[in-house]
Amino acid sequence: MSAELTSSLAASIGASGTGSLAIFPTAPIIFAVLPPTGPAAGGNQVVIFGLGFTGATSVNFGGNPATSYTVVGNNLIIAVAPAGSGTVPVTVTTPSGTSNSFPYSYITAPAPVIAAVVPPTGPSTGGNLVTITGTGFTGATSVNFGGNPATSYTVVSNNLIIAVAPAGSGTVPVTVTTPSGTSNSFPYSYITAPAPVIAAVVPPTGPSTGGNLVTITGTGFTGATSVNFGGNPATSYTVVSDSLIIAIAPAGVGTVQVTVTTPNGTSNSFPYIYV
Repeated sequence: MSAELTSSLAASIGASGTGSLAIFPTAPIIFAVLPPTGPAAGGNQVVIFGLGFTGATSVNFGGNPATSYTVVGNNLIIAVAPAGSGTVPVTVTTPSGTSNSFPYSYITAPAPVIAAVVPPTGPSTGGNLVTITGTGFTGATSVNFGGNPATSYTVVSNNLIIAVAPAGSGTVPVTVTTPSGTSNSFPYSYITAPAPVIAAVVPPTGPSTGGNLVTITGTGFTGATSVNFGGNPATSYTVVSDSLIIAIAPAGVGTVQVTVTTPNGTSNSFPYIYV
């Protein structure tokens, strides 16, 4: 029997004056805290066993109150541990007082570790999927490609993240950050694709009123942002593939230069004659 309980019972007997037992409320008593350890980030459920929990007004983990708690019965409380560090005393307070303390230890998980980034290269425009493998990814708060955050990312498991690379240049370090710290860096290289190249414009002539279909062949057309006939943009165009664009010529006069522009630059020019 605890010293607190023994003292309270003795006081009760003495107060009766006849040696009869008068029971008065006593402070709660904690017998066990399970599990006795948890993550530094908190958020886990902790079961507290003991006596006198009815009407509990607070449950504390050291100097921090439980994120939430439920008094299931006079002998049982289920609490959600707050964030913390080291070993702290768990206590329960009711209108009758504060319980004895019971130790609870926070465990700091190691920082994440990146083992591989696949593929290790990608276009300077970004937008491609990158698979990051390693350990300790659960709860990741950021994935960075150098100074730029991933456009988006999904933590598939503790060992796998799938990210969408942002735009960038050169070789940058990929890192993953969790509440436990930031990972080692892993190199990822941006590849700048060459500017598009026009090999042919067919037909090479068309009416001055425009409106005719013109086929442009070459390389590097993917992601084309404009097709121009001299100073006039094509009325419309479709990028059929990396090597083929079908455009509708705008109205014009004389000989003009056809060009294709992508995020990687503007192509060589190719003559087109209005007749």
